[in-house]
Amino acid sequence: EPNVITYNAAISACEKGGQWQRALELLREMKEHGLEPNVITYSASISACEKGGQWELALELLREMEGRGLKANVITFSASISACEKGGQWQRALE
Repeated sequence: EPNVITYNAAISACEKGGQWQRALELLREMKEHGLEPNVITYSASISACEKGGQWELALELLREMEGRGLKANVITFSASISACEKGGQWQRALE
């Protein structure tokens, strides 16, 4: 039975392989199975979006994460800022 750790590993593997769509599918699937994503889950998902040039999705995930009461860490913020930078959205990186 998959748990948060196995989902995090799978999402991280997708991120490293440039498969941002699959990473987000796994995040959705995880929530559907009643598992609570943690900071590691969101950081890996945001990083996957960053690598895929999906800055809007990256920021959406950051907002969702904070809405769930999770505190972003330096990895989360770094991936979010990098996503904005890659998308030419430097102003948003400052928000």
